[in-house]
Amino acid sequence: MKIKAAVVQGEGQPYDIQTVELAEPQGTDILLRVVASGICRSDYAERNGNSIKFPNVLGHEGAGIVEKVGSAVTSVVPGDHVILSYGYCQECQRCSEGHPSSCIHWLDINNAGTNKRGEFVFEQADGTKINNFFNQSAFATHSLVDESNIVKVDKDIDLRLLGPLGCGLGTGSGAVLDVLRPKVGQSIAIFGTGAVGFAALMAAKVAGCGTIIALDINEERLAKAEELGATHVINSGIDSEQVVGKIREITNGLGADYVIDTSGVQPVMNQAMEAVANGGTFVPLAVTKQNFEVNTFFDLVFGNKKIVGCLIGDTMPKFHLPRLIELYKEGKFPFDQFVKYYPFADINQAEADSVSGKVLKSVVVMDESYQPPS
Repeated sequence: MKIKAAVVQGEGQPYDIQTVELAEPQGTDILLRVVASGICRSDYAERNGNSIKFPNVLGHEGAGIVEKVGSAVTSVVPGDHVILSYGYCQECQRCSEGHPSSCIHWLDINNAGTNKRGEFVFEQADGTKINNFFNQSAFATHSLVDESNIVKVDKDIDLRLLGPLGCGLGTGSGAVLDVLRPKVGQSIAIFGTGAVGFAALMAAKVAGCGTIIALDINEERLAKAEELGATHVINSGIDSEQVVGKIREITNGLGADYVIDTSGVQPVMNQAMEAVANGGTFVPLAVTKQNFEVNTFFDLVFGNKKIVGCLIGDTMPKFHLPRLIELYKEGKFPFDQFVKYYPFADINQAEADSVSGKVLKSVVVMDESYQPPS
């Protein structure tokens, strides 16, 4: 079938909306009408040559409506509303243990550019095969995804809002709720108040952290952080030399029990690690090519400190994302406060506004006819 997709022809090239051919669903495939998709920092990184092959249709924070299913699909039927997340094999040991983001086939499924059968699902008018991304490629009016990619949701909530839960918001919240699992009253410091940082902050409040420190160079974001539950804020641009000292001052000289970095900037990651209390844990979450060095004895062994890797929050999307929706309905995860919608035609501007920090979470709407529930 012919659809519209935002194709990136090569490294650093802009999104080019064009008519392409999309394959028909087979087996565990699901044909999805994409209603909207969030723009994640990872899309920007991949468009500029992080690891993917070109041409490519990016987008991995999609939400939409099932139009057709393959013969082996059992969890959804046409008309169902779903959020998209990453794909996984559902068969390896890690998937069976409830850690699908540690799937041993994760890179092959999500970054190879083809579906699980090794097939290209998109094709340009001249016959050129187009790579997909995250087994999802949500920057399109329709996409062909695997059953493992989808999380079925109720129809009583605006689908345009839900896509970012599948990556950025799921990552920040999962890092706190599923990885760190802080005890009530413990302290956490979050470096960077973008969408991932705010998700971590809101999750820390839900978890009952007694001290929640937000750090950024943007005063408006720090003000929003206080609204969302930060007990303390630090402008790390103005106080760059005193950041660690200020965190220790707030935590009675101990440092924070948990520290999350969403910046991916080497000096910031160094500060974040230094701010961890003895017995504490550092979680670096940013998509970055910058290296981060530690002295294994003085930075880790001495003080019993830990560094934990965490992909997409190490969550099971089909359980974690509905939980976030319920928290949103209860007013405890108000991520709608920092979402801005853009028409599909303005996808390049939407990404630029997201990368510059002008907008916290850009969401591109592919289906302008979609009517959210009243």
